[in-house]
Amino acid sequence: MNRQILNSSHFSVERGIIVRTRELSPHDKLFEIALPEGKRLHHDPGQFVEVSVFGAGEAPISVCSSPTQGDTFDLCIRDVGRVTHTIHTLKEGDTLGVRGPFGRGFPVRLFEGNDLVLIAGGLGIVPLRSLVQYVISNRRDFGKVSILLGCKTPEDMLFGDEIEQWNKRIDVHFVCTVDKADPEWCGHVGVITSLIPGEMLVAERTFAVIVGPPVMYKYVIGELLKKHIPDRQIIVSLERHMKCGMGRCGHCQIENLYCCCDGPVFHYDEIKHIEEAI
Repeated sequence: MNRQILNSSHFSVERGIIVRTRELSPHDKLFEIALPEGKRLHHDPGQFVEVSVFGAGEAPISVCSSPTQGDTFDLCIRDVGRVTHTIHTLKEGDTLGVRGPFGRGFPVRLFEGNDLVLIAGGLGIVPLRSLVQYVISNRRDFGKVSILLGCKTPEDMLFGDEIEQWNKRIDVHFVCTVDKADPEWCGHVGVITSLIPGEMLVAERTFAVIVGPPVMYKYVIGELLKKHIPDRQIIVSLERHMKCGMGRCGHCQIENLYCCCDGPVFHYDEIKHIEEAI
């Protein structure tokens, strides 16, 4: 019997080398990863990888950097389980397993020449960061760019230094709101939907991208529909319960769709009739 070769397949595991780590919060850490011999991941913004540690297991993790970053890519990992806790114990120079990239990313070619409103709630900034970085790196390819961010408190904001740079750009409109302010907060207070009515959007040329906790989606979409944004131009990322990355385990199934391979990025018109999707 001929031996099956799995190299260059979805089952193939690359050796990822941790180049740099950075604490983002008591529970979140940023890992910069390099593949051997300068190999590039060749991901699209919005895709994810399967990350494994021997003896601990494997977990799907969003790539939170743009492919324009170069030969390395970033993973922001929250310490929430056995696999992620083990990853948090790793140091620069240590290795982990990487499979992928997987899934359907953001349709960046479709976005070109159009206005963008990028909306992130809480940890939604992690996968959305890959798109923001890509858009900024290719800024001339896009029209007006607005970034709306919502956090529970100012202390919950990730990538604070980078977000400060977005806020200083004259070619990006950035607004952040928090549910609960501290004495030093001078920005907006309230849910993220409160930011949308004030946005001046030209519906026919605006694409809206939403990433965040499931509870916010229907309310944000509702506000965008009031602005007459077409269903096809509303983009959501549904990274719920993904496990294997290949549509085999069924953890992420929504009726006839699998978030890991049919998504995680969907146009609203693809899923608006599926009750459990939003």
